[in-house]
Amino acid sequence: MSDEAADSDRGPDAYRTVAEPATADFVVQGSEFVGRVRPVDSVEAAESFVEAVAEEYADATHNVPAYRVRADAEGDLLREYSSDDGEPSGSAGKPALNVLTQRDLENCAVVVTRYYGGTNLGVGGLVRAYSKAVKDAVDAAGVVEQRPHESVSVTVAYDDSGTVRGILESEGYEFDADYEATVTFDVRVPIAAAESLRDRLRSATSGRVDLE
Repeated sequence: MSDEAADSDRGPDAYRTVAEPATADFVVQGSEFVGRVRPVDSVEAAESFVEAVAEEYADATHNVPAYRVRADAEGDLLREYSSDDGEPSGSAGKPALNVLTQRDLENCAVVVTRYYGGTNLGVGGLVRAYSKAVKDAVDAAGVVEQRPHESVSVTVAYDDSGTVRGILESEGYEFDADYEATVTFDVRVPIAAAESLRDRLRSATSGRVDLE
């Protein structure tokens, strides 16, 4: 098995990722290749996806993973990983990862499942097949531009909850609201806009807000 992992510096700017989970499959000289790709928001999520596919398709000859994930909330580190999962060194994992790199995709994970068909494809044939499986899956998923987000917890008294909710809705932020003795909003905010939102909420509630 061949594993490759690396970290590199990145800034907290917009990034490209796949729009939704997708699958693509084809057959080469009797071997079936199935590429599965999905957006993920953490290294843990990427590894969970890889493990889930490997477990579900444990009868396959190979389950070759690759992912590129922003490894911290600020987007300063990019975690890259690939494994050949028993294929000849450099013939599977690296070609799969290269597709993600060439298309400048982040926060996405892919697993290419292979069922061996009885004919050896050679290193060149494997590189082409694993690359195609990822390319086809990415094409099926589509590509979107995203910005790094963080979660902000906003807790206010019930009397201020309408004001806070109005601000969040006017900005179009995704949030979950929990109405109990106090009201807590768990908000998903672009990192670049988080401090401005905090200031606006403090101002709108005259400081009667608990922010985490």
